[in-house]
Amino acid sequence: MSDENRRCPWCGSDPLYVAYHDDEWGRPLHDPRALFECLILEGFQAGLSWITILRRRETFRAAFAEFDPAVLAEWGEDETLRLLQDPGIIRHRGKIEATFAGARAYLAIEAREGFANFLWKHVGGQPIDRQLGNVGQAVAQTAESVALSKALKAEGFKFVGPTISYAFMQAVGMVNDHLIDCAWHDKMRSAG
Repeated sequence: MSDENRRCPWCGSDPLYVAYHDDEWGRPLHDPRALFECLILEGFQAGLSWITILRRRETFRAAFAEFDPAVLAEWGEDETLRLLQDPGIIRHRGKIEATFAGARAYLAIEAREGFANFLWKHVGGQPIDRQLGNVGQAVAQTAESVALSKALKAEGFKFVGPTISYAFMQAVGMVNDHLIDCAWHDKMRSAG
């Protein structure tokens, strides 16, 4: 296998998963709206595999007004009932309602200090490079993800436990958990 093709084993060979690994996962993200979308989708992923969410991401975007927090913050029971009928998303009342609550929380945080700043301060503004040598060294949560989870819940977010928060931190590059022999590990270090 060439150096450019060395990847973390979790993405397997599914083209969608490989593209996600290569183009998105672990890349430091600072755009507040993109961070909001990722956090909401991580919450929908709870109990499912991430590939399930990736395969439905475009449908989610269409169903949830491109994850525009200003729009979603105004949604309520009528939109919940409509979304519960949409087979292209994960039809879970609690997660749908949590999206609307999360949008309201996002707007408050964005106005107060900036959503990206609120999130990134939990890692001191820089990605944590965990230097994983193998998948067996991976963890489901850390002290930082526990703190982020508590902070998000205090603001009104739901489905943001420490494990979901850690998966989110990995996805948006707050933590570099690409294995050290993955071709993307060093690329993410220099992207921070």
